[in-house]
Amino acid sequence: MSDPGDAALASTLELLACGELEIEGRMPWSSNATFLVNLALGEQRAQGIYKPHRGERPLWDFPSGLYQREVAAWHLSRALGWEEAVGWGGVPPTVVRDGPFGIGSVQLFVAADFEQHYFPLYEQREDLHPQLMAMCAFDLVANNTDRKSGHCLIGLDGRMWGIDHGLCFSVEPKLRTVIWEFGGGRIPEALIPGIAALAAAPPAALGALLNADEVDAVARRAASLCHNPVFPIDPTGHRYPWPLV
Repeated sequence: MSDPGDAALASTLELLACGELEIEGRMPWSSNATFLVNLALGEQRAQGIYKPHRGERPLWDFPSGLYQREVAAWHLSRALGWEEAVGWGGVPPTVVRDGPFGIGSVQLFVAADFEQHYFPLYEQREDLHPQLMAMCAFDLVANNTDRKSGHCLIGLDGRMWGIDHGLCFSVEPKLRTVIWEFGGGRIPEALIPGIAALAAAPPAALGALLNADEVDAVARRAASLCHNPVFPIDPTGHRYPWPLV
């Protein structure tokens, strides 16, 4: 008997990949071209975030094609399997597809309280700390270079969601994040099986989105966390993104 959750995810992915896509408007404060879009396929309707390749600003430390890293982050999130372990939402479903401005990523738009982000959530919602720890561990494995406070969303479904993962997966250590409050503490046991599975076998989909060295680096970082399951401390105090929110 199939899992209804699997059927719902498959339906969402089909909508993102094949649905009629209409641009609603450009998202403010984005360094790259980022568009809110309306999606329709049969009776299905949803909103998404479209990031076309041609709208990316060139970077000296990341190759062109950041949209592929957005999709790779979703596959990584799924592979960790922490939805049941800690209730984490993870990365919203994300696909590669063509759009009005060419090939890019389309991610399911998360309905959230956008006044809330990492800093107030950490201070005011201790019940969310297990999910925030999951996001922190995800960033360690993904080598996230840009975890701003505003990239941590509390959905209307009560789960934590992480967005904006174009600057992940470098082979070189580049971690920059606002999540340092757990430094020195142990990674929760509930998260370890997912990290161990990733160390043993990164999802095959990563091979089509990242280069071989980057995929190998994901496995090495996961193996390192299994060997020493402790959240790191930044002794420099400089490993923060800018702006912070």
